[in-house]
Amino acid sequence: MEGIPTVVFFIPFGGMAMIVAIVGIVFWYKARERELAVHQDMRTREMEHQRKLKELDLELEKAKAVQAMGKAAN
Repeated sequence: MEGIPTVVFFIPFGGMAMIVAIVGIVFWYKARERELAVHQDMRTREMEHQRKLKELDLELEKAKAVQAMGKAAN
């Protein structure tokens, strides 16, 4: 009979712990999804930034070439 009160005591706590674990897993999963979405957005922005920098660098090189040809013609 002494074993029964111990089991009755731990059953409700086990149930509550299981609910807390499930809720924690769900929140962790949603947070992980948001984190991955933010990382993907940051990577996309970084790639766009790199593309713009390359375009500006190309325009700068073209401007330098035009300027050099103008000096050479004089």
